[in-house]
Amino acid sequence: MTDSADPRSPIAPALADQQVARPWVAQGQHLQAVFATGSMASGIVFVDRIVAAAERRNHHPDILLRYGTVLLTLNTWTAGGITRFDLDLAAEISAIAAELELPPADSGPAWLEIAIDALDIPRVKEFWRSTLGLRANKTDPVELADPTGKLPTLWFQQMDQPRRQRNRVHLDVWVPRDEIDDRIATALAAGGRLVSDADAPSFWVLADPEGNEVCLCTSAERE
Repeated sequence: MTDSADPRSPIAPALADQQVARPWVAQGQHLQAVFATGSMASGIVFVDRIVAAAERRNHHPDILLRYGTVLLTLNTWTAGGITRFDLDLAAEISAIAAELELPPADSGPAWLEIAIDALDIPRVKEFWRSTLGLRANKTDPVELADPTGKLPTLWFQQMDQPRRQRNRVHLDVWVPRDEIDDRIATALAAGGRLVSDADAPSFWVLADPEGNEVCLCTSAERE
């Protein structure tokens, strides 16, 4: 996917990441940023300004207001990814934060997904959709999303043959590229091991001391 003149056209995560200034980060098919507000009152003022901007543009972010931070997630659901609408709103939100003198939070945003390996994806996916109350992604047949935004996205990876000696569920954690080295070093120091870096810098596969796996993902070098 590439950027084009049509603002509704999805933009590749790596390209989107190059077009936004920190604290915005492309996390898979989303843009995210965390701003430090220092208080609930300051956060509400910030959110009010964001909502006004979103209403003018008829394009709305997901907003998580906490006592000292505001987490923002941008995505064009109808396009199944990041579009020019998201980049433009991100720039306006950053301008609002600068006007209110709200800095980025100390730690960058992270986006969590759960991956399930399956031989028969439609059957397995329907089980998880029904048990967790998730919603099918209209633009991606292997994804399920929580309509309330409380649960992480589930996605299903095709297996070629049964695998019984290794976990078939793993976590995908999307983090800013400039934080990945510290994350890996901390994980290794905690007793983990590096399973594979063959696909770095798109993702690294790590495992805990008992073999449970996690992929640390970035938007780098992704189509």
